[in-house]
Amino acid sequence: MKNFKPDYTNVLNAACKIKPERLPLYEHIIDTSIMEKILGEKFSSHYNGDDKDRKQYFKKYIQFFEEMGYDTVSFECLITSIMPGNGALYHNKPGSVKDKKDFESYPWNDLPAFFIKKYFRDYKLLGEEMPPGMKAIGGPGNGIFECVQDIVGLENLCMISVDNPDLYRSLFFRMGEIFYDIWKWFLEEFSSLYAVCRFGDDLGFKSSTILKPEDIKELIIPQYTKIVRLIHSYNKPFLLHSCGNIFSVMDDIINVVKIDAKHSNEDVIAPFSKWQEMYGKQIALFGGADMSFICNSSEMEIKDYVKRILEHSSHYPGYAFGTGNSVTDYMPVENYLAMVETAREFRGE
Repeated sequence: MKNFKPDYTNVLNAACKIKPERLPLYEHIIDTSIMEKILGEKFSSHYNGDDKDRKQYFKKYIQFFEEMGYDTVSFECLITSIMPGNGALYHNKPGSVKDKKDFESYPWNDLPAFFIKKYFRDYKLLGEEMPPGMKAIGGPGNGIFECVQDIVGLENLCMISVDNPDLYRSLFFRMGEIFYDIWKWFLEEFSSLYAVCRFGDDLGFKSSTILKPEDIKELIIPQYTKIVRLIHSYNKPFLLHSCGNIFSVMDDIINVVKIDAKHSNEDVIAPFSKWQEMYGKQIALFGGADMSFICNSSEMEIKDYVKRILEHSSHYPGYAFGTGNSVTDYMPVENYLAMVETAREFRGE
């Protein structure tokens, strides 16, 4: 599959529900171990070196996306990583913000500066290595709910919602202010590098939303709305990645937040076709292939499965194909390749 020339407008158009000239591929995350196996070269350790080493990291990182037929490079920098006292969400640590005193003493005002100091170089080097025709998709990573969880802890957050409703509300509103400041800086500096902006905020379990839908609508949706309005002011579409059964809040996400596109689906919650039938006329939907199915099926089963998704999705202009979650380190390389090669054959390569 040679002679591929990336064209970020395919992803941009898909996110805006405009039929692209070529079916775009999209992944939220591709683990670098998968990239290394396919490229036949170790490069992830270069990230921890000096500027020359890190520049080589981004060169190889981008090379992977281009060689695999992607029009955009998925890249984000996690806000949780710069938050003091983090780790409740990803590392099962106790929450560091347990009460009003902790909230008031937390260094909220320093967070944007922490983010800029840690990640300015990464965005800059990414831009320096970006080839003609490509742009990135992403931005500052994590969502407001994830960041609140990471310093409070979900169990403690639920107790606060009952014991101290004012503090419960303040956590989301304050986090929303920090997000706005970080996104404002990012857009001022790097909006031209990105075709589509996104963040990921997993709001659901398999059976329901994690918080009560009413709480999401009252406390989280208003924060999303401010950020998406800011992104739209830079003429960028916004994609929300959110795992789980979030049907109860989708109308607000679409009509209040005014997202342009959504990513994340699991067949155990609903087949991708259901998402398309419910929302495909209102917003773009990226993904389609259940990650567990891709991990656990034969190459022939994957090819048949992918073809069915693509045939159904061809009726929707706002579509980019990939897994409904991400390409993890435990996904068999041959299964990932079967999925991507089937999609590229479908689009005539």
